[in-house]
Amino acid sequence: MIKYVVYVLVFFTSLYAGKLVEPDYIYKISSGLVTDVLTDKQKLYVSTDIGNVEIFDMQSKKEIQTLKLDKIKDFMGDDVNSKIFSLDMLDGNLLILSQDSGGYSRLHLFKDGKLTQIVSKEDKLNIIKAKFIDKKRVVIALISNDIISYDIQSKKKNWVTQASMSKFSSFALNNDRSMVAIADESGDVHVLFTKDGSKVKTLSGQNVDNIFSIAFRGEIVLTGGQDRRAGVYNIKSGSGYHKSSNFFVYGVGLSPSGEIAAYSSDLKNDVSLFHTKTREIIAKYKSNKAIVNSIYFINEKEFFINSSAHEVGYYTIK
Repeated sequence: MIKYVVYVLVFFTSLYAGKLVEPDYIYKISSGLVTDVLTDKQKLYVSTDIGNVEIFDMQSKKEIQTLKLDKIKDFMGDDVNSKIFSLDMLDGNLLILSQDSGGYSRLHLFKDGKLTQIVSKEDKLNIIKAKFIDKKRVVIALISNDIISYDIQSKKKNWVTQASMSKFSSFALNNDRSMVAIADESGDVHVLFTKDGSKVKTLSGQNVDNIFSIAFRGEIVLTGGQDRRAGVYNIKSGSGYHKSSNFFVYGVGLSPSGEIAAYSSDLKNDVSLFHTKTREIIAKYKSNKAIVNSIYFINEKEFFINSSAHEVGYYTIK
C-alpha cells in the first residue's frame, strides 16, 4: 500500500513538473553573474557582479555594447571588480548603483553615450537601492532604512526619513514614481510619497518575517519573504492575501497593470504566475537553479527571470 502511495505521488509530481513552461530564449552573459535586468527601446540591459552592463539588441538577440565600471580598492588596497547592485532607466537615462571602496556605494549615469559618476565613496553613503523619481531626483535607501530624495544636479538631499527602525530589505516605485513601497525585516511594507517623504500608509499581515523582494504596479504591492509567502496588497483598500511557497521567496514581479503577479515558488527556483484579482494560477515557468533576484515584466505578456547566473531567461505568457 505504501509503495502504491509513493508511486502515485511520484507520478503526479512528475506530471506537474512536466507542465513547466520553458523559456522562449536564453541570453548568455559573458561576464559575471547577473544582478539586475531592464529593457528600453528594444534593448536589454543586464548588470553583473563584476561591474559590467551588457547591452543586447532584442531583435537580433546579439550583444551590441558593454559598459565597464572602474575597479575599486578592497580593504587590503588591491584592485577588485565592483559589484553592480541595481539598474534603472528613465527617458533614456541609465542609473547604475554599484559597490565603491571603503564599504560605500556609488551611482553612475549613462546618458548620451557618456558615463558620469554622481555619487562616490566621498559622499560616505552605504546605498542598498536607488531609482529615479524624475530626471533630476533619485530615491535612495540605506541599510539603516533611511530613505533619501537626492538631487542629481545640486548633489543635495531634498528630504530624509527613516521608514522604520527595522533593517531595510528593498523598495519599489509605482508606475508614475509618485509613491515608494519599502520592505524590511519586520514583514511590514511602508508606503511613502516621493514628493516629500510623507507617509501614505503601512501594509501588514501577509508576511510575518523578513521580506526579500517587492514589486509595485497599478494598485498592487507584491512581496516575497523568508516566511515562504508571496504577499499581495491592494494599495487603495489595504486588503491582502498571500500565496505559499515551499522555499524562501527571493524574487517577485508584477506586470505593468498589476494584474499578473510572479514569484519564485519552489526549491528549484521555478516561477509561478497568477492573476492578482482572481488568485488563479496561470502557469509555472522553468528557471535555472540559481536564486531568483527579481522578475522583470516588459508588458502584460513578456517577462524576464533575473537569477544569479550566467544567463537571463526570456518568457512569454501564452
